[in-house]
Amino acid sequence: MDQITPNSNRLQIGLLGRTNSGKSSLINAITQQDAALVSNIAGTTTDLITKAMEVHGIGPCLFIDTPGFNDTTQLGSQRIERTNKAIERIDVALLLCQPDMKDEMEWLKLLRKKGIPTLLILNKADIISNIDNEIPHIEKICGEKPIAVSALNGMGIDEIRKAIIAKMPENFGVQTITHNLVSNGDLVLLVMPQDIQAPKGRLILPQVQTLRELLDKKCIVMSCTTDQLQPTLNALAYPPKLIITDSQVFNTVYELKPKESLLTSFSVLFAAYKGDINYYVESAPIIGQLNENSKVLIAEACTHVPQNEDIGRVKLPRLLRQKIGDNLAITITSGNDFPKDLSEFDLIIQCGACMFNRKHVLSRIEQAKEQHIPMTNYGIALAYLGGILDKIQW
Repeated sequence: MDQITPNSNRLQIGLLGRTNSGKSSLINAITQQDAALVSNIAGTTTDLITKAMEVHGIGPCLFIDTPGFNDTTQLGSQRIERTNKAIERIDVALLLCQPDMKDEMEWLKLLRKKGIPTLLILNKADIISNIDNEIPHIEKICGEKPIAVSALNGMGIDEIRKAIIAKMPENFGVQTITHNLVSNGDLVLLVMPQDIQAPKGRLILPQVQTLRELLDKKCIVMSCTTDQLQPTLNALAYPPKLIITDSQVFNTVYELKPKESLLTSFSVLFAAYKGDINYYVESAPIIGQLNENSKVLIAEACTHVPQNEDIGRVKLPRLLRQKIGDNLAITITSGNDFPKDLSEFDLIIQCGACMFNRKHVLSRIEQAKEQHIPMTNYGIALAYLGGILDKIQW
C-alpha cells in the first residue's frame, strides 16, 4: 500500500532540529530503513529528504528530514528557508531538543502558532549522562515532557510511533473527494477530455483518485470524452445522479446535461477536499471587480512543462483578460514557489492542488486570509466566469 498511496494523501511527519542532532539517524530508526544519509559531519542533510512508509497504527505516511536550523554555512539561509517551506505541509512535527533549548524554542513557538501538533524528542539518550535532569529541565521550559530516545539502540522508537498516533489531527483522512454527493448504487458520469495536456496512456491524478473513491462507494461509474457526451447520455437507461467534468468544459457539459443530474468538476471537488471551499466561493465574485490595474496570482501546485493550451498558464489568463482587459497583470508560480508577501495581489487563484496535502493548501489559504487577500480555485473561477457558479455542486 505504501507504494501506491500518493504522497499528497499521506500523513506528513517532519523532523526538525540542529545540525548533527540525529534527525537522519532517527528517521532511519523509525522507518527501519536507510532512508537518510547519516554522518558525524554537521550539515550532511542539505535539502529535504522524504521517505514514504506504511507504519502500523498510522497508515501511509511521509517522513520529511529537514536541514539543521542552526546551519551557519554559506548555504545555511537557503536551507533554513527550505525548512520553513516544509513546515507549511507538515501534519505532525518531531522537534529534536537540546538542553539549552535556545534555538528550539523559536521553532516550537512557530509550530504552535501554526497549530502543528509537535512531539519533543530528546535524542541520543544513550549517551546523555544526566538525562534524569535534562528531561524535567526541558519540560519546565516547554511545558511538555520530551520523549527520550536512542536511534542507535531503538530506545523510545515505539513510544514515538504511539505519540504520533495520539497527535494525529482528528479529522485526518476523514475528508472524501465526493463527500455526500453520491452513495451506494448511484450512477456517476465522468466527462474527461483527453486533450494535449492529458498524459498519453494514462489519466491524471484527480481523475484516478475520484474514480477509485466512486468504486469504493459502490457507485456505477461511466466515463466519456466531451465529444462523446451526448451519445453517452443517449445510451444510458436513466440520467446520472452526478456528472463530474473537467472545469475547462463546464459550460459545454452544462448545456447538455439532463436537468435531473447534478454537475461539478474535478477541480471543484479537490477545492473542497484540499482547501477551504467556502473561502474560494466567497472570493470568486472579486473577479467581477477586477480592472486592468489589478494584479492576479495564479498558483500551480505541480511543476509540469506547460503545453500550448495549459489551463493555468494559457486558458485561465486568456479568459480573465477577455473579461477584464488585456493589461491585467498576471503572475504565475508553480510548485512550492509562493510569495510570502501577497499584498500586491488583488486575487489569488489556486489550482486543484492534487499534488499537495491538505495541510499545505490550508497554510496558503491562512496566509492569504491573514493578509486580507481573496483566494479562489481554478474550477470555482471557471464556473464564475462561465456564469454557472450557482448551478454547480461543491
